[in-house]
Amino acid sequence: MEKAQLGRPRAFDADEALDKAMVVFWQQGYEGASLTDLTEAMGISRKSLYAAYGNKEELFRKVLRRYTDGPASYVVDALKAPTAREAAAMFLTGSVHANTTPGWPTGCLGVQGALAVGETGQVAHDVLAEWRALGQMHLRDRFRRAVRQGDLPVEADPEMIARYVMTIANGLAVQASGGASRDDLQQVADAALRNWPPT
Repeated sequence: MEKAQLGRPRAFDADEALDKAMVVFWQQGYEGASLTDLTEAMGISRKSLYAAYGNKEELFRKVLRRYTDGPASYVVDALKAPTAREAAAMFLTGSVHANTTPGWPTGCLGVQGALAVGETGQVAHDVLAEWRALGQMHLRDRFRRAVRQGDLPVEADPEMIARYVMTIANGLAVQASGGASRDDLQQVADAALRNWPPT
């Protein structure tokens, strides 16, 4: 074997392969996605998967980061909205669009990835629970700031409002995976905001 081969670059696009793995986890959940499913979709061998991404759990964590920066990037934009109500509206509309984007699986990877898991999927279940809790925490912090700024009434409960918005978003994801249309989901998102606390 020639020495030049030892340092040769990977024969695949790591980001593209990660996107393909994301689709597999999104469609099949953590536990349902076998290594064979993943390597076939990614177009690589198990050896290449381990070398580039680590084990299945590490691959899943990398996929979730890519999902957060890609299809779920609407969260960051929503938190920057000028008012709390606009933040909630952007969050829910972003969720609707992410759950129904042509070319991607329906629903939310963060919700569907570990809805029903056995012992081998417990790690993914815990990782996704933390991921969803972090999103809710960011919403809560945004709504706390709104109370301080007078954008929400003093008696408003930022924790409860954040949980409300997150629960609606998670429900939208489940409905999307069941075949609900973008228009139908947007109507639900709009209806949810009719209960918004008056300033």
